[in-house]
Amino acid sequence: MKAETLRRALDGGGASSDFDLNPGMVLPTGRDLCAAAVLVAVQDFPGGARLLLTKRSSHLQHHPGQIAFPGGKLDPTDANLTAAALREAQEEVGLPPGCVDVLGSLPAHETVTGFTITPILARIIAPFAPIAEAGEVEEVFTVSFDFVTNPANFRVEQRRWRGALRRYYTVPYGPYYIWGATARILRGLAEGMGR
Repeated sequence: MKAETLRRALDGGGASSDFDLNPGMVLPTGRDLCAAAVLVAVQDFPGGARLLLTKRSSHLQHHPGQIAFPGGKLDPTDANLTAAALREAQEEVGLPPGCVDVLGSLPAHETVTGFTITPILARIIAPFAPIAEAGEVEEVFTVSFDFVTNPANFRVEQRRWRGALRRYYTVPYGPYYIWGATARILRGLAEGMGR
C-alpha cells in the first residue's frame, strides 16, 4: 500500500474514546490519564496489504486474550510516543525499528481503563520473522487491511460495564474478535482515509 494512501488518514478524523457510542456516560473530572502508544503497522503482501496485530496472553491480569496492536505505556527512557510504540513492537513481536517507515501519529484514543493511546501509523518495509513475547503475547498475526478499514464490516455491540450497558465497535475477522479500543482506532483510521 502506498504511503500517500495511508497518509490521508493522518489529516482526517479526530480524537476518539471508548465513550464515543455512550454519550450519557459521565467521565470523572480531573482524571489522570496514562500516556501510551501503539504501532498500527501495515505490510504489503502479494494478495494485498495486511495489518499486524497480536492476541494478548490469556493469563495477563489486564485485557487477557484480547486482540491488540503492539504497544504499551510510555516509559521514562522513551524519547517520545513513536519511540515507545517502536520499542514495544520490537519487544512484543520482534519487529526491528529498521524495518519500519513511520508515517505519523493518528488522533489519540482515550480508554475506559485510564489511558490515552496515540496510534503510530507505519509501513513495514522489510521482511521480518515475528516472534511472540512469551510473557505477553499468545499470537502474532495479520489481517486484511481492506477488511478491517471497511466501515461496512463494523458492528456495534454492547455489554454491561459498571452497572450500565456500554456500546462499542467490533470488526470480527475469521477467528479473531476485534473490539474495544483496537476496533475504535481502526474505525477512526477508516474514517480518516475517507472509506
